[in-house]
Parts: sequence; structure tokens; C-alpha cells
Amino acid sequence: MEMEASSANQRLHFGKMGYGCQHYRRRCKIRAPCCNEVFSCRHCHNEAVNLLSNPFDRHELVRKDVKQVICSVCDTEQPVAQLCSNCGVNMGEYFCKICNFFDDDTEKGQFHCDDCGICRVGGRENFFHCKKCGSCYSVALRGNHTCVENSMQHHCPICYEYLFDSLKDTTVMKCGHTMHYECYHEMLKRDKYCCPICSKSVIDMSRAWKRMDEEIEATLMPEDYRYKKVWILCNDCDDTTEVYFHIIGQKCSHCRSYNTRTIAPPELPQ
Repeated sequence: MEMEASSANQRLHFGKMGYGCQHYRRRCKIRAPCCNEVFSCRHCHNEAVNLLSNPFDRHELVRKDVKQVICSVCDTEQPVAQLCSNCGVNMGEYFCKICNFFDDDTEKGQFHCDDCGICRVGGRENFFHCKKCGSCYSVALRGNHTCVENSMQHHCPICYEYLFDSLKDTTVMKCGHTMHYECYHEMLKRDKYCCPICSKSVIDMSRAWKRMDEEIEATLMPEDYRYKKVWILCNDCDDTTEVYFHIIGQKCSHCRSYNTRTIAPPELPQ
């Protein structure tokens, strides 16, 4: 009996981490129901078909529509299941029957979020689902972020990849909007400190505003512009005020930010 148990265990783990693609380690391939072709995973499918010359042929695979998988060990095609019906190998150490998702690399800490409707990585204990934002966030952000309805249900404003099921790490900015972590830091390296969506400052700009105060104090405007006033809208606090124009920048009277833009004067009621 012990030998049988040992043999069955060896069969289960045979080939673990030895098969798969650049996206996942797994011991099966999937048959895409949309085009009836075989791919290592849905990302491999999407990358391949989105290179087709005819844009009308391009499409994305819906993970929950997958019905057939092919065992990478014995090449047996069969309905979606964790164990191969022919050779008995475990086709994915982690398996989600809802997403039809297989992965041998369990160090990622995969878990299925019922509210998101998809599998996530990073360990269930490290995330919570924000109902308003409509996505899983790090527990460090619980009660510590600005909620934006369905904030992950859009494309990264830098690279335009869809964020909700992206394989790349995302970051939540002070304003509540989201983007890829690497895109965020690339943006900062290029001295862009405003959210590309709402234009609010994404980092503490108080030191920069102080330097601008000093520059403005040291830069006298020509006589023709010295007492010119303009109306501004502050991107950081949304306040509207009338201030003295200066070539270096206009300072919000409410929050002291220079992240402002000139606007037309408000129309007074007749």
C-alpha cells in the first residue's frame, strides 16, 4: 500500500515546474473556444491573435469559456479538471475551477476573489476587496486610500494596458486613481508629478512650492503685468480664486498649491 501511495504521489508531481510558458508554469495547454486553437495560456492566445494583420480577427480569450485542456505530459485532450484523466498527473498545483486557471508556482500566493471574479496573487491574507473601487487592494490601504468607483476597471493612463487583470503590479495614487507601478515611477523620473487622469499632485509638493515662492519673490514682473489678475482653478483642492498673474505660476489662495490653471472669469448672475 505504501508503494502504491508513493507511486501515485510521484505521478501527481511528475513534471512540476517543467512545463508552461513565460506567463505560467503548468502541465497543460488550453484549447481556445473562440478560435479552436491550442495555446499555453490565455495570455499567449491574446498576444498571438492581437498581432494578426486583420484587426477584425483580433480578440481576447474569456477564461471562463475554456472547456478543453491538453495534458502536457501525455498530450491527452479532456474537459477542464485538475488531474489528467489519462496519466493522473496534477496539471496545476494551484487550480481554480471558476477561472479554469492552472499554476504550478504556488509561491505566488494565488487566491480567488469572489468579488473580483478572478484569481489574484500575493496571498489572500495580504489583500482586501474594496467594494467601491471594485478591486483587491493591499491591506495597508484599508481605510487609507481615496475611493474612486471602479478605479481598476480602466486602462493604465501611461501604457493603456487594461489594469483589472493585468499581470503587472499596480499602484493607487493619492487621488484614488490607479496605474501600473512601473509606469508610475517612470512618470516621476520624467518630472511629471500630476495624475494623468485628474491632474492632482501625486506626491508631497510643499518643497517645490516653497522654491516657487522664493523665485516669484525674486522675479519682479514688468509694470504692464504687475497688477494683472486672473482667475484660476486649483487642480489639488478644486477651489476657484482670483489671483495676481505671474509668469512663474499662480498660487492657490486656499491650499497654497501652484498646481493650478487659468480659467475664464465666472459669470455673474444677471
